[in-house]
Amino acid sequence: MDRELLLEIGCEEIPASWLPPAVAQLADRLEKRLAEQRLEIPSPIETFGTPRRLTGRIARLAERQTDLEEVLMGPAVSAAFGADGTPTQAALGFARKQGADIHALERVETPKGTYLAYRRHQRGKATSDVLPDALAGVLRDLSFPKQMHWDAWLDDGRGELLFGRPIRWLLFLYGGRVVPFTIKRTDLALSAQVQEVRTAAVTYGHRFLATTGRSGRAIKVRTFDEYRAKLAESFVLLDRNERHDKIARELDAHARRLGGRVGTGGSAQSALLQEVPDLVEYPSVVAGTFAPEFLELPEEVLATTMIHHQHFFPVFNPEGRLLPAFLAVTNTQPDNARVIARNCERVLTARLRDARFFWDADRKVPLATRVQQLETVLVHKALGTYRAKAERVAALARWIAAEAVGRPEAADQAEAAGRLAKADLTTEMVREFTQLQGTMGGIYAREEGQSEAVWRAIYHHYLPAGVEQDAPPARQELGPAAIVWAAVALADKLDTVCGLFGAGERPTGTRDPLGVRRQAHGILKILTDLPELTGIDRALALNELINRTGAGLDPDQRRALDQFLRERLRYLFEVRGYAYDELNAVLGPADGRGAALRPFSPLDIRRRLEALRQVRGSADFEALAVAFKRVKNLAKELKDGPTRTLGRLTEPAEVALIGEFEARGAQIRHALAAGDYAQAFRAASGFRPAVDRFFTDVFVMVDDAALRTQRLTLVWRLHELLLELADISEIVPRTES
Repeated sequence: MDRELLLEIGCEEIPASWLPPAVAQLADRLEKRLAEQRLEIPSPIETFGTPRRLTGRIARLAERQTDLEEVLMGPAVSAAFGADGTPTQAALGFARKQGADIHALERVETPKGTYLAYRRHQRGKATSDVLPDALAGVLRDLSFPKQMHWDAWLDDGRGELLFGRPIRWLLFLYGGRVVPFTIKRTDLALSAQVQEVRTAAVTYGHRFLATTGRSGRAIKVRTFDEYRAKLAESFVLLDRNERHDKIARELDAHARRLGGRVGTGGSAQSALLQEVPDLVEYPSVVAGTFAPEFLELPEEVLATTMIHHQHFFPVFNPEGRLLPAFLAVTNTQPDNARVIARNCERVLTARLRDARFFWDADRKVPLATRVQQLETVLVHKALGTYRAKAERVAALARWIAAEAVGRPEAADQAEAAGRLAKADLTTEMVREFTQLQGTMGGIYAREEGQSEAVWRAIYHHYLPAGVEQDAPPARQELGPAAIVWAAVALADKLDTVCGLFGAGERPTGTRDPLGVRRQAHGILKILTDLPELTGIDRALALNELINRTGAGLDPDQRRALDQFLRERLRYLFEVRGYAYDELNAVLGPADGRGAALRPFSPLDIRRRLEALRQVRGSADFEALAVAFKRVKNLAKELKDGPTRTLGRLTEPAEVALIGEFEARGAQIRHALAAGDYAQAFRAASGFRPAVDRFFTDVFVMVDDAALRTQRLTLVWRLHELLLELADISEIVPRTES
């Protein structure tokens, strides 16, 4: 009979950013550990989390382990018995080790011969007997960004138990009965206030709002339904979606009463709405106001102060302008919401007064003067100061605008924006509100009267931070600054990535403290989406940009950087939904096999992928992809190089393929020159009949060496022609449904 399993790990408050991954881990680790104990799980694992608890529930769990039957292999029969059939010491020792009679051993046929074996059958234990081991494994498995030492240990032979926060209680029930388990405390920690944590059939409600009025009063439960209902009575909403929806409803209602709407459209506000359900167990919303005079500050400063520093939601009027009001999510059910609102207003007003002081003080010093002050700010011990970086970025941005992008009229503005881009790092506002670096530089440049192209380029130059096609900035946000922005953003990121690779700061699988991946993603996103972002339809070769920026890289550093960027570009297209075989065909295999097929231009690769996706569904193309694997393998047999002419090829299938090669080769190369990759792929698909006939009618590897070389030369030429487009041998045919 299957029974319900209920686990709750009660903790001190878990940080909001840790909670969703911890809840996901709990489901995975619980399933893994129960499977190790041979426990069947007929119903799905449900997991929940609040700041003070991680909960797992399985509606039906088998009441016994599955029986274990295993075959233990012993010595070979030839070594187990003598010539007269008497068991040898090898056979007797194996039987003794298994606790079995020699006559109970079986003979098992294997590819290596006949062996003695013992078939052991072990009846499964009761579930309640093995659950403690499963829980110990789960507690060991759960990982957090920072693990805490809290003087706790498990009696599992591994000693100290680290956890994200100290565990205060454990609810562990199977079929309504407590499964015994203990987290022990060290002798030095044990006291009247610090005790061992033992499993029990109790949970605890809201830290401040328990229905009894006594914080920390135990609540007895036996089933999940009872557990969830009693938590709700004790002001704990277990389901994260329920907390999220309650917050969203109350935010909307309060904003309407204020005559506006809550600001949840932007990325920062949306991120806050996703974060606050993990900060509270019973959310409520209160509304507050601030002095209208603070609306003279830039909206970016007001929003950052409210969202990032106070976790408040800004309120906007119907026209999208900020109102002098905010909404705060609290973890209580306030009897007097106005008292809480006044306290929030007092804290926010103090922050806004600081921001206004910084705003007034910073504008007294021009950005050009601040560039000189960058001499005191270090980029990296191997890369010098931001003053030097400003000059490098200015020069590189000018070259990108004038030469790489081909817009010399934008070169002066790109140089100016590149030189001023980091100047705001010396401002008081950015020192206090680090999220506003770049943004404040653009705002201060606008206040100084810099051109729109310059100030917008500075404002957005840290973007893009993601590789998604819709990752900001959008073209309409850039306006007339699009080209200048692209030049400055590329120059800044290229300088950083090349400089850090030269300094030996390469990211690893688990470590990237300087954000090199994020910078690389920004470079590749700009180059891949250059037409949409700037209106310039030009496939910039990344290797040329690296040559200009990373001239000081040694050959090993350059190879490592090229490989890193190729991996990141592959990731970009994986995020955008391209299949692994499509990426192998255009970018080369992920394991780095083979040389690059063409200059490394992200936009060019994107267009080849788009064209490949259009044509790959056709029967001719899929059949050609299969045949091209044979073409590729045969091309490798041409050891002594191709012949100049193909005069000995007179078979009809050979002549037909030569004719197709000459006609379609011209079509493919013309389409490639025009950048019409879809047409090039369609022309390539037309090779299928001639290639099929060639391989059906012609034996390539004949004994006649001269004839064999000419046939291999024809195959080699076809291989080289199609490689100019893509390595279509990597395409895996799709099975028709």
